[in-house]
Amino acid sequence: MGQSLRLLLIEDDVKAAALLCDRFRAEGVAIEHAANGTDGLAMAQKGGFDVLVVDRMLPELSGTQMVENLRQAGDATPVLFLSALGEVDDRVAGFEAGGDDYLTKPYAFAELKARVTALARRGEAAQTQLQLADLQLDLLAREARRGETLLDLNNREFDLLAYLASHQGQVVTRHMLLQNVWNYGLDTQTNVVDVHISRLRAKLDKDFSPPLLHTKRGQGFILQVEA
Repeated sequence: MGQSLRLLLIEDDVKAAALLCDRFRAEGVAIEHAANGTDGLAMAQKGGFDVLVVDRMLPELSGTQMVENLRQAGDATPVLFLSALGEVDDRVAGFEAGGDDYLTKPYAFAELKARVTALARRGEAAQTQLQLADLQLDLLAREARRGETLLDLNNREFDLLAYLASHQGQVVTRHMLLQNVWNYGLDTQTNVVDVHISRLRAKLDKDFSPPLLHTKRGQGFILQVEA
């Protein structure tokens, strides 16, 4: 697993969740944890995760209800259900709710890791739409919208926004942008990133709410809905 993989674990068994988080972090995975369905839904809706690992039986909001809410909102993040409920009807209910995979407890960590990796690869290969709040990007049509409004972006601005959106919730440095959007091999003293960020912010946030593009002083930039 690469270090760029971001995983959200939604599990009410705190001890089991802590063990899983430790194991995944040892594999270089960035993992966050929610202990109930309501918190899990709120965290998932902020975006930026490659895979969601969801327990079926959660307090406040069940795992299936949580995933149904995400799917109804157009969120296609791959979901792996974890559950002690292993009958055929239970697994079918998980898939009908929008799950992509289903693993019955108890399980081997090696199998869970392999399934998460496979889902992440499948999601990356299939992802042509990116979404955050009312921002929608169509990577094939190269169009960006906030709500029903089509944003007037040039090619560089679209590439910049697409890179930020694919790393939403993560701080992206100027060096990363120079390498991946401008294909600069070295981090030069150019201010091209700041100029384009300013222009993009004017088109992305000036006439819309909430603001999505934020500057982290001394670190870089982040695309997210701030609390």
